[in-house]
Amino acid sequence: MEQRRAKAARLFKAGKTQAAVARALRVTRQSVSRWYSRFRRGGAKRLKGAGRAGRKPRLDARQLTRVDAALRRGARAHGFQTSLWTLPRVAVVIDRVTGVQYHPGHVWRVLQGLGWSLQRPAKQAKERNDEAVRQWVSKRWPAVKKTPAVDAPG
Repeated sequence: MEQRRAKAARLFKAGKTQAAVARALRVTRQSVSRWYSRFRRGGAKRLKGAGRAGRKPRLDARQLTRVDAALRRGARAHGFQTSLWTLPRVAVVIDRVTGVQYHPGHVWRVLQGLGWSLQRPAKQAKERNDEAVRQWVSKRWPAVKKTPAVDAPG
């Protein structure tokens, strides 16, 4: 967009009409009219973009790299009892590594930017007996499983 406006400024300087600029750049005449008005008030510099929109990120690229490396070491390496990462735990690590505090509810945005995604651990009982499960599935399940009647529809 900014390149298009810069080209429009060059065309204005060359004496082209607004209609000719609109045709050359394939934009609406209304846009060219706005650009021309700004161009007359301050030249080509008035057609430059405003810069990035919104608030600047709180963590720069170097800090994000350090956070990513810290998270890859695992939760236990940071003194947590289990190896499970939670948003409050990640917020603590970000604060320790960078000194920047995040509310746990906003930490997911940082993780998303690092390419991390939600992973839920599979829930299994501690008392689970895999051999007993295999036996039940192979022997008991076929006996109790509902089967359609021979003369029943479907």
